Amino acid sequence: MTDSLSRARLIALAVPAALLAGAYSFEYFGGLYPCEMCWWQRYAHYAALGFAVLAFMVGTEAVTKWLVRLAGVAILVSGLIGAFHAGVEYGWWEGFTQCTALSVGEGQSALDAIMGAPTVRCDEVQWSLFGISMAGWNFLISATAGIVVLVLSARTGNSRVG
Repeated sequence: MTDSLSRARLIALAVPAALLAGAYSFEYFGGLYPCEMCWWQRYAHYAALGFAVLAFMVGTEAVTKWLVRLAGVAILVSGLIGAFHAGVEYGWWEGFTQCTALSVGEGQSALDAIMGAPTVRCDEVQWSLFGISMAGWNFLISATAGIVVLVLSARTGNSRVG
């Protein structure tokens, strides 16, 4: 296996594991519960983690390369969802989930709508660092990592330096 593919495989495992660990730490130790779009970002990281774990278990380089690429795409998808979520949080565009506004359906009472509404809204920033929300950080880290994984896995030669 090439050094590039080995690095890509390691990044594909480490990044979603670290981001999920961070998300769960914020949830269980910091009291920041995920909204619907936060869960969407996590689902993509779960998929990436699964592909990356499988990439460590298979024996052939060709299958490993495709599993690593699938992990890279899943990481990138989580980042893109994070970009959309950050845009919703900052009011750049409207979200299309019910966690951004209270909607009363036909034949539904306002009380039922309130009682059935999510407790964590997708359009409110719960936490930020340097003015960047958690979804924004997910975008920055995941998009970068996903691209790095895809670029490294595309290299065909051995890039080992003396």
